Amino acid sequence: MNTVQQASSQAISSGATAGTNTKKVAENPQDRFLKLLVTQMKNQDPLKPLDNAEVTSQLAQISTVTGIDKLNSTLQQLVSSSDDSRSLEALGMIGHSAFVPGKSIALDEDGAIAGIELAQSVDQVSVTILDSSGIAIRKMDLGVQPQGISTLAWDGVTDSGAKAAAGDYTFAVTAKQGDKDVKINTLSFGKVNSVSHGELGTLLDMGNELGLVSLADVKQVF
Repeated sequence: MNTVQQASSQAISSGATAGTNTKKVAENPQDRFLKLLVTQMKNQDPLKPLDNAEVTSQLAQISTVTGIDKLNSTLQQLVSSSDDSRSLEALGMIGHSAFVPGKSIALDEDGAIAGIELAQSVDQVSVTILDSSGIAIRKMDLGVQPQGISTLAWDGVTDSGAKAAAGDYTFAVTAKQGDKDVKINTLSFGKVNSVSHGELGTLLDMGNELGLVSLADVKQVF
């Protein structure tokens, strides 16, 4: 393998593992190829010069490496554009409430709201509200529920008929279709207070109870 062909293999490998060598990454691959090609032509054996096919092949390698660089640059721009779009989408959620994966349910004077998500319709859904000690204080039968996301409302009344104190509780849900258990996802309800964007992507601040939630985890916005 001649000098330029070796450089081609190294440059393509470098493009696939960017960042392994800062100097190589910073250097323009096309300029490096051209310098090597000119040097090779200047020092070629007069009795055995490079033929046109070989020169054309080496120039094609330069074009390939340049094309890879342009493709990587375009992909990076697309990713950046997508991130910007999602950040703008998240900003529009500030002040709104949303369903996100979770088991917490906050009770205030107006009651409490949570959600459930089903991959299929079911015959029976049972909900259990638990206090901070994990003790069940209210059990509810929601009966038949459709596929998708449904809202669960709790008026704050316990099984004993007493009114539960305002605060944070948790809930557990089971679902059945006939005599078979069906997987069900529990959803917490909270308000989006602010939005931040960093290495972990776009995050929503949904208060002390829910904390920071990824934009990708939002199930429904109100």
